[in-house]
Amino acid sequence: MKTGYKLLIGALAFVVTNVYAAEFMTKVEFEKVESQYTKIGDISTSNEVSVADAKEELLKKAEEKGADVVVLTSGQTDNKIHGTANIYKKK
Repeated sequence: MKTGYKLLIGALAFVVTNVYAAEFMTKVEFEKVESQYTKIGDISTSNEVSVADAKEELLKKAEEKGADVVVLTSGQTDNKIHGTANIYKKK
């Protein structure tokens, strides 16, 4: 399970070219700049068939809520891809 989660995080962070204003950051990357952002909510995606689709769905939801940064908090890849993320806006 941990290996699948790590793979999902890596893939979500780098697979699709970001056409949205919001960007993915790993937890480690975000910790370095956390003081510059305010949490504005949580988002999730489920039943996606590919990592690219899951990333695009999360970015779309983040942009709709006005987020600048998306930090993945969980991911699961049993049969379909499910993921949750915290979203942040620059202070």
